[in-house]
Amino acid sequence: MFGLGTTEMVLILVVVLFFFGAKKLPELARGLGKGIREFKDASREVKENIEKAATEDTK
Repeated sequence: MFGLGTTEMVLILVVVLFFFGAKKLPELARGLGKGIREFKDASREVKENIEKAATEDTK
C-alpha cells in the first residue's frame, strides 16, 4: 500500500498512537473517513459536470 511495507505501517501506527492516544484514535479515523467520503463525492460531482458540459457542447 503506497509503497510502504508492514514495518513502516506498524511504525506509523505506533507514532500516531503515541501522539494522539488510544482514546482519540477512533475519532481521528471517523474524521478521516468522513473527509475521504466528501472528497470522493466532490470529485464525482465535478466529473459529472464536465461530462454534462461535454455532451451539451456536442449538440
